[in-house]
Order: sequence, then C-alpha cells, then structure tokens
Amino acid sequence: MNVDICHSFHENPAPILKVEGLTVYQGDYLALREVSFELLPGTDIAIVGPNGAGKSTLVQAILGLIPSSAGNVEIFGLPQAHLGSLCHQIGYMPQNFIFDRSFPISVAELVGLGWVKPEKSKGLKTAFWQQNRIKSAAITQALQRVGAYRLRDRAIGNLSGGELRRVLLAYCLVMPRKLLVLDEAFAGVDAQGAADFYNLLNELKREENWAVLQVSHDIDMVSRHCDRVLCLNQTLVCTGTPDTALSPQNLLATYGPAFSRYQHKH
Repeated sequence: MNVDICHSFHENPAPILKVEGLTVYQGDYLALREVSFELLPGTDIAIVGPNGAGKSTLVQAILGLIPSSAGNVEIFGLPQAHLGSLCHQIGYMPQNFIFDRSFPISVAELVGLGWVKPEKSKGLKTAFWQQNRIKSAAITQALQRVGAYRLRDRAIGNLSGGELRRVLLAYCLVMPRKLLVLDEAFAGVDAQGAADFYNLLNELKREENWAVLQVSHDIDMVSRHCDRVLCLNQTLVCTGTPDTALSPQNLLATYGPAFSRYQHKH
C-alpha cells in the first residue's frame, strides 16, 4: 500500500472540506469504512475505484444526502449540519440528472434555478425588476463562460449529453461557489466532449479558485487533469498525486486482478 499524505500547494490554507473516519452502512452492508482526507482551495481531487466501491456513497454522505454511521464532515470549517446559507456555495452535478424531457423548461430557466438572492441584500428593499435584471445578467454571464449562450432558449429536453453538462456547469456558475462536487460528470459524453469539458473545468477552477471533488472512471483523464487522487474500495486504499496514486501497484490493490486500464482512443 502506498499512501502519500496530502501536501499543501499554498502556505497552510484552511481546507474547504475535511473528512474524518467517515463510515456508512446501507442496511447491514458496510459501504464505506473510516475514510479520511482533506480538500484544499484551488485543488481538484478525483475519487477512483471499481463499481460498488462506494464512490457515489462517499459524495452523497459528504453532502448530507444520505446518513453516515460514524465520522465527521466539515465544510468551510463548519460541521456539515450547520452550514445554513453557506450551502449555496456548493455546486453539485449528480451522476444521473433525471428529468422529464417533455417538461417545458428552457436552458436559461434551468440555470436561473441555481441563482439565490445574495444574503447581504435580503434585508434591502430591491425592486422586483432590479432583482430580475441582476438574475438575468448572472444567467447570461454563466452561459457565456461555458460556451452555451446559444442554447439559452432551447428546451433542456433537446440537449445532447455534452450540452447538458455545460448547462449544468453554468447552473453551478450562476452564483459564487467555493466547492464543486461532480459525480461522474462525463457520463454519456464522448471522448472529445469529455476532454473539452475537463479543459473548461480547469480554466474555471483557476479563475474561481474552486475546490473540486469528482468521481471518475476515466483513469487517463484523471491522470492528466487532476491534482490528487483518492483510490477507494470501501476504504481508502491510497491517496496522492496522480503519478503516485495511479501506479500499477496501487491500481491493482484498488481494482483487483481483473482491472484493465481504460484509455480513450483519440
């Protein structure tokens, strides 16, 4: 086992996310056992592992979508349950964005659902038309930044997989976030679309100083684009830089002898 303790890219920054001893049971089944790690500002951590390893379970437990059995999760230095309005600073893209494709909602309307009136202005009397103008400008800027403004008036049911992922990223961009959580963000997207999305994500991460936690099956993309890797199989097998964590020995320990490295063909 090769465990590389996470080193800071900054001068002792406070972690955006701190997970300690997280354990999750699903009925009598032990889905996660004593997982611990930290995520620093401006850092992209990928969670890799075989099907059934608990990757999505880990993400959902961190976000409080499912209960944990033991351990602690702190986000922005606060216990998960005490985030309050700070939860709006978390953007989440689930593995399966399930919706009725016949539902009449446009791209702009979907992105607008991610906009929340800033806390500091809630006590101020702002005209309804002024609020709408601010919201509309935020929607426009978010769509422009992900290269999806041309889709503004299109029904979301008519989007391709890659287009939908860009729109969901715009949803996360429509107001300031500090933490972006992606659960298989590239599912259903072809190799070129995934590469384009990764490049866009890295650009936005630098501009916004996002901390990114993502689940991925694409070892090659992870090795090229992520800062750190968590190899997970119910418990944390190893963690480190891609060069360290994705060594043949660590991949074998994580996936077992049936593992075969997946590579995109370009």
